[in-house]
Amino acid sequence: MKQLIDVYPYRMESGVPLFLIFKRSSNKIYANQWRMVGGKVKEGESHWEAALRELKEETGITPSKFWTIPSVNQFYEAASDTVHTIPAFAAEIEGKADVKLDDEHSEYRWMRIEEIESCIPWPEQRRLMKLTHTILTDQLQNILPEWHIDI
Repeated sequence: MKQLIDVYPYRMESGVPLFLIFKRSSNKIYANQWRMVGGKVKEGESHWEAALRELKEETGITPSKFWTIPSVNQFYEAASDTVHTIPAFAAEIEGKADVKLDDEHSEYRWMRIEEIESCIPWPEQRRLMKLTHTILTDQLQNILPEWHIDI
């Protein structure tokens, strides 16, 4: 069974997280859907290493802060009769980083959490973005030391 990862890149603007989302190329899986960064774990690679690699491959960016979101993306895929349990990571991007798209995507956008509902079709991806937003903005929440990944 293939192991997968999700990465939710964001940047902070006046204390508000903006999420970086991508439109899939028309000739790729999930064609023309708006999504976050995702990919497969290679042999000998940890999930967090795969997440960093995929972020770099799909955007050309290395994050300033990288952490595990304390939840997973989980869904059933009928074609392979597989329940996927996918670790989720958040990647803080500094300022106005220059996004360099690979061939998997045709465009990108920075979006406020309120805009996500109208673009992201997968409920678990929306939920994880909302959780990340809450962790970044709720005074009672914060990124716990156990979630930080030193890169």
